Amino acid sequence: MSDSRLAIVVFNLGGPDGPDAVRPFLFNLFNDPFIIPLPGPLRWLFATLISTLRAKKSRGYYDRIGGKSVLLPETEAQAKALAEVAKPFADDARVFVLMRYWHPMAREVVAELKAYNPSRIVVLPLYPQFSTTTTGTTLKALAGEAKRQGLTTPMETLCCYPTAEGFIAPMADRLRAAYDAALPHGKPRVLFSAHGLPEKIIAGGDPYEWQVAQSTEAVVARLGLKDLDWKICYQSRVTPVKWLGPSIESEIRRAGADRVPIIIVPISFVSEHVETLVELDGTMRELAADAGVPHFSRLGAVRTDPVFIAALAGFTEYLRGKPTPCSVTGARICPKAFGKCPHAA
Repeated sequence: MSDSRLAIVVFNLGGPDGPDAVRPFLFNLFNDPFIIPLPGPLRWLFATLISTLRAKKSRGYYDRIGGKSVLLPETEAQAKALAEVAKPFADDARVFVLMRYWHPMAREVVAELKAYNPSRIVVLPLYPQFSTTTTGTTLKALAGEAKRQGLTTPMETLCCYPTAEGFIAPMADRLRAAYDAALPHGKPRVLFSAHGLPEKIIAGGDPYEWQVAQSTEAVVARLGLKDLDWKICYQSRVTPVKWLGPSIESEIRRAGADRVPIIIVPISFVSEHVETLVELDGTMRELAADAGVPHFSRLGAVRTDPVFIAALAGFTEYLRGKPTPCSVTGARICPKAFGKCPHAA
């Protein structure tokens, strides 16, 4: 069975497309109530202040990777690969790229969707684990803009896939190769690094930390190595409040003290961007050298891995007629304690 016109929307965070876009990108990020839960006027003031203060430092990060974010071209490559795999699912299948905090944003993408006039819309996050601060805020922005512009085609949405085979298998395969390469330097320690969040967001019922653990444990199980030395840690802390821990910096220093090689696995990332290319490959590699880590390696993101792209295409068919499943199991996977899970208990 095929649809006459299938629209697939893939989405991610976004990033500045040049030096002048850094500050407005940061403002959009910190002015989001899902990120900074302050009353509107206070949030606007905070976003104005922090985006101004951080702009110079952030521009320096982006200068190291060509002066702009690579996330849009990374996502466009994934969209192109997905469009090829999705061809059998429709007479005409088109993949649209949506970014939350910089172009193409919801207003532009909804306008493109209206012009395309699809018979079916499937929305796929490029965040394997659900958080209100990533998938949640993007879905709300997309739904609000669709309502504002009068886009009436229903949207079928997958909100997470933390243990999906197509996400776990490529990482486990790559990790095994990296592990074998690190063995001559000693027994490796695997650091599964996820983008951090303030603890108060998790305390409010966000399932992100739990889902990160599910992804990590799935990779470890598939790897099947006895007595694997591994740890989940978090990176990219921004605000001064208490964030999820342990930090990746503390774990790298601990590995240096133990004189063990480390392999960093970006468990919450499916694309390369500033957090992997600069923070992990640059800052954390330098920290590891200073800490005395004998060997440092970092797993690449799944990007356009054919197994991962095939999984995204498979989600498209899985979603047919199913209301907003939060996983490929067809049922809620999060414990009931996580009230911010969008899937009904």
